[in-house]
Amino acid sequence: MSWAAFRTALTAVNGTTLAGLGLAVLSGARLRRAPGGILIAENYRHRMPPATCFTVGSVIITRRTADWLLHESRSELLAHESRHAGQYAVLGPLFWPAYWASSGYSWAMTGTYGTRNAFERHAGLERGGYRRAPLRPGLQRFTRSAATGSTPPSAGSPADG
Repeated sequence: MSWAAFRTALTAVNGTTLAGLGLAVLSGARLRRAPGGILIAENYRHRMPPATCFTVGSVIITRRTADWLLHESRSELLAHESRHAGQYAVLGPLFWPAYWASSGYSWAMTGTYGTRNAFERHAGLERGGYRRAPLRPGLQRFTRSAATGSTPPSAGSPADG
């Protein structure tokens, strides 16, 4: 069994694809099949979330048409959203609180919901249209060395050379 088939089966069993289908139907979106067991719900009309595309289970929901998302110039975006379907396969409904906690952490650290969100990073920030953002100004002094408890070498140490 391929990963795509396994992912599709897992998201069906854990109920997240059913939630995605329900959201698509309630919003009046039209469903289309895509490669790899993915469904695309096109012409999503609600304001939340504000993203052009988002994934629930094995359903990618988009404000645009399925043809727009399936166009070869957006293959990276499709791959990014498909990666989220894999995250749903592993976590099931636990994806939602884990994703929102990771989004909250990212916002607290950078002022963006994606830059430090582990799920967006795993799916590929740039592939999903995210840009990296620096730490908030007050947090920049907390570097990796500060977080691990190491201190910079003292003056005159071999590392100064």
